[in-house]
Amino acid sequence: MSERSLGIKIAKTFGEKIIKVLSKLELLNRKLKIKHEEDYLIIPIVREPNLNEVKEIKRLVQNFSLIECDFEVLIHKKTIIDFLKDVLPHNLLNLVPRSMDLIGDIAIIELPEELEKYGKAIGEAIMHVHRNIRLVLAKIGPVSGEYRIRSFKVLAGSGGTETMHKEHGCIYYLDVTKVYFSPRLSYERWRVANQVSEGEIVIDMFAGVGPFSILIAKMHKNVKVYAIDINPEAIKYLKINIKANKVERKVFPIHGDAAEVIRKKLIGVGDRVIMNLPEKALEYIDAACKALKDEEGVIHYYEFSSESLNETSKRVISAIEKSGRRVLRVLQVRRVKAVAPYKWQVAVDVLVK
Repeated sequence: MSERSLGIKIAKTFGEKIIKVLSKLELLNRKLKIKHEEDYLIIPIVREPNLNEVKEIKRLVQNFSLIECDFEVLIHKKTIIDFLKDVLPHNLLNLVPRSMDLIGDIAIIELPEELEKYGKAIGEAIMHVHRNIRLVLAKIGPVSGEYRIRSFKVLAGSGGTETMHKEHGCIYYLDVTKVYFSPRLSYERWRVANQVSEGEIVIDMFAGVGPFSILIAKMHKNVKVYAIDINPEAIKYLKINIKANKVERKVFPIHGDAAEVIRKKLIGVGDRVIMNLPEKALEYIDAACKALKDEEGVIHYYEFSSESLNETSKRVISAIEKSGRRVLRVLQVRRVKAVAPYKWQVAVDVLVK
């Protein structure tokens, strides 16, 4: 469906700036789609600009023209709230979760206690908006136990809790009730993998189903990754994922406690160690240091912290030095994601001698 309207024709290079100005001047017609014509854009506007508005536009671009043409009408996509307006009491709409974890074709949300009796309706609304989702789960309690898993309640949809997730060109098979996996660490996995150099040996101490290990192997031709996990289910899926991503000659799965595996097989082997176990990574610092080669290596350390980044770094440096190693340089410290009010998952990258 199209609609005839007035538009501003400009060179594409000025598009982003002009759209911001038109939006600020309340001239932008948001109901119509911007037209592309070779090196030009025609941006729909709601009315002819007055002299002052023309001056404002000319401050950014001198060469523009006003033309009337047919624009494609944008179809309004319904939101989750749109589907719930007639179902939930108005005062509860602001409690509906605005974010969720999308793992393959499964959506996972945190459902406030006040909304528990509306769980099915919320789940169905999510499935209406996200057509590729077949199952909606609500978290029950925190991640816990040696295997770092949590319980879930089915809100809507059907089928089992096993899924296939795609990320950075890799595919991961997993069961969300049997292994730990967070799509919110997608950028962090890419960030670490991007630092690896050709020829490195990497030790992924808490590998899970392999999102760090496999991405590293896919991004680099000549690497070797030892992927360790204590959860037998994680190792089962890790082996499946290694094969699915065709990295059998680069990623080597090992079942067991990371400290024990390193003590028996991997002392002095690694150029780089990944410690994505924020609940208790500090307890494994000594093992990580033992896994590194004598000359030097990098540790990617993660923990949950309510302190400043500086204080977190100091604690990591102190633990490394107690293990008999020396920190040559803190490469980077960053907050990865919020896990509670004033509490974050923090990444500390250190170069260790």
